[in-house]
Amino acid sequence: MEQPDTSLPSALPLEGILVADFSRVLAGPLATMTLADLGARVIKVERPGSGDDTRSWGPPFSATGSTYFESVNRNKESLCLDLADPAERELARELALRSDVLVENFKPGAMARLGLGYKELSTENPSLVYASISGFGSGGGAGLPGYDFVAQAMGGLMSITGAPDGEAMKAGVAVVDVLTAKDATIGILAALQARSVHGRGARLEVNLLSSLQGALANQAQAFLGAGTVPGRLGNVHPSIAPYQLLRCSDGPLAVACGNDSQFAALCAVLDLPGLAAEPAFAGNPQRVRNRAGLVMVLEQALAAAPAAHWQERLTAAGVPAGRVAGIDEGLGFAESLGLEPTIEVHDSSGIAVGRQVRHPVSWTPPLTPRTQAPPSLGEHDVPLRAWLSGPGVPGLDN
Repeated sequence: MEQPDTSLPSALPLEGILVADFSRVLAGPLATMTLADLGARVIKVERPGSGDDTRSWGPPFSATGSTYFESVNRNKESLCLDLADPAERELARELALRSDVLVENFKPGAMARLGLGYKELSTENPSLVYASISGFGSGGGAGLPGYDFVAQAMGGLMSITGAPDGEAMKAGVAVVDVLTAKDATIGILAALQARSVHGRGARLEVNLLSSLQGALANQAQAFLGAGTVPGRLGNVHPSIAPYQLLRCSDGPLAVACGNDSQFAALCAVLDLPGLAAEPAFAGNPQRVRNRAGLVMVLEQALAAAPAAHWQERLTAAGVPAGRVAGIDEGLGFAESLGLEPTIEVHDSSGIAVGRQVRHPVSWTPPLTPRTQAPPSLGEHDVPLRAWLSGPGVPGLDN
């Protein structure tokens, strides 16, 4: 079979796709930024004067604005429209009718009241892929506030996060918003593929609660399959041991023994050769049941040296282990592995204005990434209004 030519970059896969982005904050903007990173033209509709809520979320602020806003809005164009004004609303409708994809996260029913719902638009644009993102769906949960923190609390995630004797904790990032963004992106890409076959668009509904519970994986199945309601275990895994932070002479080390051979290797490195053969620790079920005694023995051995020492030795022995790093160290680690975790972004004149975490998928043949910095509020108003007011054909040169 002929091998692909990897010497030349490929065109971005979503070039030619136009996305009307009526979303704000995190889940919707992250989904549309992913589409933009993959080549789609994304026009972000914002409120005049203030724009996306996250433009004011800070500190921290970079030299160009809120780092929160910037994290999910690169490679987009900004168009300010007052949707309460009929003339402005007509421009929004024209944008939707010219688009391949529309993403919105207004309260359920709000877009329909504005004449911008799927039913209203699909009659004139039947190929439209229309994605609605909400907190708790468009049925009984339509009136509930769609915030990540509330979804983490009400959906069960906080009940399994935190120390056993402490209060329930949220994750360190708005992980439910991020998961929902990825689910929305998957649905949109699938709908575009289906459209390429039968020519019709689709209405997609994604909500924070369903995305959270879809990601609970083994924890949800523990209840559904065995009737076990998981609780908080801190950094301890409910079904594997040792799989947690263990104290060394200078601080914690994450140790993850997923099988008996890795546990035996751990024991060998710690000069505890007989431990793996003891009946209380010979298999994973036994280690889980006798976790407290196991941890005591392991931490006594680990106390002889700092975490960096044990990380090096355990990694060399094939035991997954790592020190707890800061985000700065984590990005540096990825860089040291050649993973190129960031890209440099540029303003409209081509001047580099900062770095951002890149889209995490690498392609062969390689793609030439887009590196347009997040737009200033209303940066593209003039050309976009002219285009929407005339016949125009969607394209990056309009």
